[in-house]
This record gives sequence, structure tokens and C-alpha cells, in this order.
Amino acid sequence: MKLFKFLTYLQPTNYFSLPKLNGDNVFPVFEDIPESIKSQLIIDLEFTTEIARNYDASWQATQKGYIGNTKRIKTIEKLSVIDNYIFIRKYFNKAWVFYVLIIRLISFRNPFKEISAFYKSRHTTRSNYLSTPIQYKKWDVFSSSLIGNNPFVSIIIPTLNRYKYLKDVLEDLEKQDYKNFEVLVVDQSEPFEEDFYQEFKLNLSVSYQKEKALWLARNAAIKLSKGDYILLFDDDSRVESDWISQHLKCLDFFNADLSSGVSISKVGAKVPANYSFFKESDQLDTGNVMIKRHVFEKIGLFDRQFEKQRMGDGEYGLRAYLYGFLNISNPYAKRLHLKVGSGGLREMGSWDAFRTKKIFAPRPIPSVLYLFRSYYGNSNAKWALLRNIPMSIMPYQFKTNKLMLILGVFVSILLLPLVAFQVMKSWRLSSIKLKEGALIKTLD
Repeated sequence: MKLFKFLTYLQPTNYFSLPKLNGDNVFPVFEDIPESIKSQLIIDLEFTTEIARNYDASWQATQKGYIGNTKRIKTIEKLSVIDNYIFIRKYFNKAWVFYVLIIRLISFRNPFKEISAFYKSRHTTRSNYLSTPIQYKKWDVFSSSLIGNNPFVSIIIPTLNRYKYLKDVLEDLEKQDYKNFEVLVVDQSEPFEEDFYQEFKLNLSVSYQKEKALWLARNAAIKLSKGDYILLFDDDSRVESDWISQHLKCLDFFNADLSSGVSISKVGAKVPANYSFFKESDQLDTGNVMIKRHVFEKIGLFDRQFEKQRMGDGEYGLRAYLYGFLNISNPYAKRLHLKVGSGGLREMGSWDAFRTKKIFAPRPIPSVLYLFRSYYGNSNAKWALLRNIPMSIMPYQFKTNKLMLILGVFVSILLLPLVAFQVMKSWRLSSIKLKEGALIKTLD
């Protein structure tokens, strides 16, 4: 559900753009939002209609972390072009606003209306809403009865040729303040070093998997697990001693089904602003997420159509969202993700969804289009390609450099025949996946 139409161009494949299977969504009806939450929102009088102001406030509430049982918006009223421009100017970089203008003009929209609205909205101030998230003051004094009940947790770690880093991972687990857990390692390394595991004081179960397959490994471990809480972890990560308990506390506090922890890539780095507070999550990272067992029982295991490719965890998070399970972005369950240059998925396939390793390789990885087309349809998949492909021309290390991203747009124009070939190849391969259908097994 898109409260503002221009999100079609800027967020064509966001979880929250889709209704759940029961017809519900995440956006609260403004009038029903508790006064304690309304006081933390900014009612923007620059919008030309009250309904646009209310939609903006509802979107703010969701993005700032409102999690509650308020009545949700059922139908969307059409808003004016100028209100749409005001909205995107508030929340997106001005380069993206100009991008939308160009898209609208080449889509044969009324050029006078578009340019006029673009011009009239030019004084809109960029929102700093991420600096004032919704506060959950009871969190600090919350005593979790779930932790007190001491439930059994199953931690699942697939690994491939990373013994050096896996040693630190297992030592961090030895230091956890929560003790009632098992660790299931699915080792795909060559050579397999069985003796490596003898030194750790953990309830540790190790199985060797000859096939190099990440989702097969996770699915196999989930089936072998005994816990009612499944904690998915990566073999190149470091965590603090309260990592498990922070996940359990989050599930208990919000009565949630999934706790999605956050990742940082450098020691001492701050958690990114959009992940620094509690909110209903629109992502899932299988390197740091706790999932109640009943979720797997209801919606099945991971889709093996993503094997040796990308976004298998994103698909699972979206599937859980559509089935109505509550997934909380948990800023207190942190991990340091080392992103080491060897082993793991890097030896199975592409590490990046949109950047290719070889000149004639598909762009994006076919599983990405398989996900987009399966859930959002071909039209939104094309909008996602248009938004992401030009930026993917530049190397990964420049993805946060605005000048390099702009340069990437011009380079992609020069390379248009090659890029078009790569995209068409990806589209064709994703069509094969769509024809085959999902490869999802149930949790027996």
C-alpha cells in the first residue's frame, strides 16, 4: 500500500507497499493514533489537503517506530501532484526528486502540471524524522518473563572455509549470559576439520554437508533443531555477551514473532540511523535474527530458488510479513559483521545483488528479479531495475558516494547495449525460476 503515489518510483519493492494476506497493512489511521504518539509527529501544513497531512503523519509514525494495534488505513484517496512532490522532497535526496520529475515527464504526464508542482514545492524542508524516533521508555525497566521461563534456543550457523573466524564466533557464544541454547553448525568446508570443534564448551552439534549450498544448510539445521526459538547467525560475526537475551527480551516486550538484529561493519561504528530504534522491520538478515519456531511451521523453510544467489532472507522476511507475523527491528541485538573477503557465499556465487563479476553475467542476479516479479509483479520489478541498475555500474565501495553514483548513471548510458543484454539475460533466467515455482519445504 503506497500512501503517496510517487513511492512507486522510489520504493517499488518495499515490504510495506503490499497488503498482508488478511488485507491489513502497517499504516495507522491518523485519527486513531494514541495522543502520546501524535505528540511525537509533525503535522505538516505545507500539504494542500488534510488527507495528505494525515497520510504523511501515518507514514511518519510507521517510519519512526510506532508499533501498536491501531486501526489501519484500508483505502487510499488520490492526492494531488504537488502533495506528492512535497512528500518526496521531505524524505528523499533532491537527486531522487529530480529523477521522479524526469520519469514523470518521459511518461507523458502533463508537463505544465509536473514542472509547476516541482517548482512550487521547491522550498519544502528536508525532514530529520530519524533523529526523533518513537520512544519506548518501559524497555529499560522491563523484566522479561520469557527469559525467566528459560526457553530453549537453537543457534544455526552455516560455515564454509572460515575456521579462523568461526573460532571467534563460537567463543562469543561461550560467553553469553543466557545459557539454555544449542549450536548447530553445518560445515561445508574443504577440507573438513572435525577436530576443530573439540575445544569449545558448548552444546554443539556439527554436521558435514558436501554440497555447497547455504539455504540447504540452514533448512537442514532448522529441521534438526530442538528449540522453540531459532537464532540464525553467520560465521564471520562478533556479538556481545547479551546478544541472545536481547533478542528474547524484544520478542517478549512486543509480543513479536521475529527479532531482527542490526549489523555494523566496523568496530566502534554507530548503528545506522534507520536501524537505531525499534520499529516494525521491512528487512530480514539471516546473519542476526531470532524467529519463533511456529513461524517456520506455518510458512515453511527457506526457498531454495535463491541457492547460490541473493535475497533468500529478504524473501523469507516478506513472506512472514504477508502472513501477518510481527518482525521487530531490534537495535539492541547488535553484531559486528566482518564481511571477510573469502569463504561463505563468496565461494558459492555473487555477494552483490546488482553488481556482476563477469561482463556477460546477468544483472541483477536472477533470484532478485524472481523475488520482485513473484511478489510485486512485472511492472514494479521494472521500476526497481530502473532505480537500481544505474547505481550498480559503480563498484560496491562507492555505493555511498553521491558523486560516483551520479557518474554511474552517465556511465550506464554509455554502456546501455551491454547493460540491456545483462538485464534481459537476468529477466529470462528469472522467468525460468518463476515457471519452476518456489522450492519451499515444510518443517515436519
